[in-house]
Amino acid sequence: MNTQKTVRQEPGTVKENALRLDTGKAEQIVEALNADLANAYTLYHQLHKHHWNVEGAEFLEVHVFLQEVYEDVEDAADELAERLQALGGVPHGSMTTLAEHATVEVEDENVYDIRTSLSNDLEVMGDIIESYREHVELADSLGDYATGEMLREQLETLEEHTHHIEHYLEDDTLVLESATQ
Repeated sequence: MNTQKTVRQEPGTVKENALRLDTGKAEQIVEALNADLANAYTLYHQLHKHHWNVEGAEFLEVHVFLQEVYEDVEDAADELAERLQALGGVPHGSMTTLAEHATVEVEDENVYDIRTSLSNDLEVMGDIIESYREHVELADSLGDYATGEMLREQLETLEEHTHHIEHYLEDDTLVLESATQ
């Protein structure tokens, strides 16, 4: 490992940016986006865990669906981090820091039935949706319409996935409980 270390920017700092957004305004947006980034990685890992552990008659469909969702969440996280950097901030990059700054509750290590897992995903997604709405308002109020638009697009995708999970959790199914009924 290279022993020479040159720190270009410390975490928690915001430098001037080429986007010409006032540093004070950028600081507020960077803080909000870093929370969104931490939440995205929390959701990503939870969805991935459920993708690995899903079982049952609907295994393949749910397995594929969860992969689509966690890939979208990962893409959103990348977009958030790049926007943070463009605004002059430092995106959270370590697992410890991400865990410390997530505002959503992390599911434990247990493996749950898929209905419980999807319910837990729905809860985290709902919290993230609420946070995104607040951060869209913040960005717009500070004149950062590009960040607001980025968050709106991510919000739309997340809401669509949330709606699909809501359908998975409905009581109606084509799968029979037992052949003796």
